[in-house]
Amino acid sequence: MRLLRAWSAATSGRWLAANPARGQCSVTALAVQLLAGGEILKTATPQGPHSYNRIEGVRHDFTTAQFDRPPAYDDLLSDAAEAMADTSSEQLAALMRALERPA
Repeated sequence: MRLLRAWSAATSGRWLAANPARGQCSVTALAVQLLAGGEILKTATPQGPHSYNRIEGVRHDFTTAQFDRPPAYDDLLSDAAEAMADTSSEQLAALMRALERPA
């Protein structure tokens, strides 16, 4: 999976080699929206808000592997500004660069 190879400590300070999706939800939701459009959604988890995408009416949570089991999705509408509050422009730029590298 291209995202799995792109995630790193540069894309989230919560990244762990043993759990690469950890802490990547907001930056990933932003990158996916930039690349594929759609909406950013959120749901509450014990670890705090969790961001993911809806594209053409279909939910896509590319970072669900960070959890022992998928969250109970609330599918609350969010936006780029809210997701950006949990990441940084530097982390988003790092993820976009990593995603542009050839597979």
